[in-house]
Amino acid sequence: MEKRKVLVVDDESRMRKLVRDFLVKQDYEVLEAGDGEEALDLFYEQKDIALVILDVMMPKMDGWQVCREIRKYAKVPIIMLTAKSDEHDELQGFELGVDEYITKPFSPKILVARVEAILRRTGQFNSEDIIRVGGIELNKAAHQVKLDGKDVELSYKEFELLAYFMENEGIALSREKILNNVWNYDYFGDARTIDTHVKKLRSKLGDKGEMIRTVWGLGYKMEG
Repeated sequence: MEKRKVLVVDDESRMRKLVRDFLVKQDYEVLEAGDGEEALDLFYEQKDIALVILDVMMPKMDGWQVCREIRKYAKVPIIMLTAKSDEHDELQGFELGVDEYITKPFSPKILVARVEAILRRTGQFNSEDIIRVGGIELNKAAHQVKLDGKDVELSYKEFELLAYFMENEGIALSREKILNNVWNYDYFGDARTIDTHVKKLRSKLGDKGEMIRTVWGLGYKMEG
């Protein structure tokens, strides 16, 4: 199988090397750019980039400008890296079609997990759209869930929620992140919406509902 190409754009060579080393270990091909202009040149040159990791603060052309340019031509998944944790920035990122938003400093392992989750979600991770965790099998294309081979009826939102948990197995997900990804970022509901859906989902999954663990003060984590 051909290696998936990831373009890493950051003006700090130390940061690029750190991210590259972790991605290469997971069998990705990594392209690097030190500023926005170089990033766009590479992006237009290479037609098969699977994902872009993009720093916000850069000389010549910042991450937002690069993101806007890429979005004119392609729907390639984009992860934004930023030193600021600013809600306004985060909203701007989602409006520009950013798939994920990670604040520095971050764990490279978590970044790699996010890359894999996004590529899985956008159908680039494997040829069939089937995810399996601890006896639960979820088929995204057929919108079908099986527990140890038996069909389970889920509502649309329960299905989306379960898919998000399974795609991020082992990662603690905040309620805010779940709202952003399952209900879309512009949904201004509250945490009780998520808690209610998780309760129903656990109930429908029977014993396997215990795999969706509560992370106190944060949100949830699925462990198979």
